[in-house]
Parts: sequence; C-alpha cells; structure tokens
Amino acid sequence: SLMGKECNGGLDGWIFFTGLAKLAKMITIRNLVKDYKGLRALNGINLDVHEGEVFAYLGPNGSGKTTTIKILAGITRPSSGQAVLNGFDIEREPITAKFQCGYVPQATNLDAELTVYENLDIHGMLFSMNRQKREEKIAGLLDYVGMTQRRDSLIRELSGGMKRRIMVARALMHEPRILFLDEPSIGLDPNIRRKIWALVKKIKMDGATVFLTTHYIEEAEFLADRVAFLDYGRIVAIDTPSRLMAGLGTWAIDEITDNRIETHYFKDQEAARVYITKSGAALTLRRVNLEDAFVALTGKKVK
Repeated sequence: SLMGKECNGGLDGWIFFTGLAKLAKMITIRNLVKDYKGLRALNGINLDVHEGEVFAYLGPNGSGKTTTIKILAGITRPSSGQAVLNGFDIEREPITAKFQCGYVPQATNLDAELTVYENLDIHGMLFSMNRQKREEKIAGLLDYVGMTQRRDSLIRELSGGMKRRIMVARALMHEPRILFLDEPSIGLDPNIRRKIWALVKKIKMDGATVFLTTHYIEEAEFLADRVAFLDYGRIVAIDTPSRLMAGLGTWAIDEITDNRIETHYFKDQEAARVYITKSGAALTLRRVNLEDAFVALTGKKVK
C-alpha cells in the first residue's frame, strides 16, 4: 500500500451517516472562520472526514471551498477555529500536520523546464527523503499513475491530463494519509477526466482519505462516499449522494414556465408519467441528480 493507515480525529454535521460511526477520523474541523479584509469567506465550519473516505466539498464559486483546503493544507491561516489532521493541530503543530497531507491545487504548478523525474525528486528532497527512498517512490508512483514511460519527459511536453497525474504522484511522494484535490479534473476532456476518477478510486482503495472540491456534479456522484454542500461559507447539508438525492425523489421533470425552469420531483416513474400526460406539454423525464439536491437546499447551481 502507498498510504499509511493510522489516524485520529472528531463528527459534526447536519446529517449523520451511521455507517461511518466505527471509522477513525482523519480531518476534524471546529468553528472554522476565515476573514479577508472584512469579507467572511468561512463562517463557522464544523466537519469530520473519516479514514479511507472520499469526501466531496461542493458549492458555487466564492462559497469557501478552496479557502478551506488552503487552510487545511497549511497554505493560509484561519482567522479562528480549529482544524486537526490525523491528530495534529494545524496551528500548534503545523509542520507535522503538513506531513499528513498531500495537496493538488487547481492550477498546474509543476516546473515546466524540469523533467517528470526531477519534479518528483525535488518534492521528495523537500520532505527529507533519502535518495534510495526517493528512487523507490518515484518508480512506484509513476507506475501507479501510468506515467513510467514519461519519466524523462519535460513537463512542458505533457498534455493537461498527464500533468494532473504527475501532480497527484508528486502529492503522494511523502506517503500522506490525506490527499486534498482542488478541482482535480478541471479543464480536462471527458475521457481523461475518467482516468483521473479511476486514479482517485485506486488511491481510496489503498487506504488514503481523499478530500476533493469539484464543479462536475457527476464527479461527486461517482467518487464520493459523502458530500457536503457549502453556501456563503456555511455547510448546509452533509450525507451520502444517494441519500441527499432520495430526499427529493427518484425522477424529475424540468418544465419551462415564464422563462424559468421549474423542476418537479417524483418518487416513482409512474407518477411522473401521469404528470406528463395531464400536462400535455413536451416534457422530459430524467433521473434526480446531486445538483437537484443542491439547488433545492440553496436555490443555486454548482458552478
């Protein structure tokens, strides 16, 4: 396994998923607040993420998703509140806390003029790994992300999807127990996006805890064990994707009324078809998705 398994942590959410009650906690957040020049980006976040969990953090632009990850990864400091990674407080034990996590930001920040190997090697040196350990990890991780043949390629020669995979490999160099992924497949075509999804699934299977933000609602539905909806710096709901969607129904009909879309939800397909028949309009029947749940709770789209 590429990941360690020991962890520590705490759970606070609007909805408690009992299947996680016996799992150890990797991330504990209590009353987290972040102010930027009088603007409150985070307004009292309370959250726990468990060992081996893929946790999706969803919300519109400006809701506080990236701010949360940057605080947890030690890139920016909170205004108040507490965050703990694998038992280490990010304020009182910042260096040790940073060793618990790997971070893949939205923007590509690899050194374009260095090779794949050199980018990974420098990261290993920053984490005080000896040469033999670095060599072993680089070889293993390049195989892990399917990039062994590009070991000596310059970063500027790689496609966007290849760069994302190298960034994930770099984040895993020091064997973190937690991986933060901020929009991991942003700007990638659907085929490459699916490869990133498969990689995230593999990382979870090897025991890591994955905390991701995304604007692709289908990405959260496919990958996440649990989802938190964030709006105006506050968490408005936490649960599994299936339970969040089941709260609305199974089937949906979008109807255009007065230049706006009104969505109707139904528990079964027959009830939906009866509504279509009575309406007489050309309506489309579809499955309820996670964005429906978000819109119902916040009145906004995830974008």
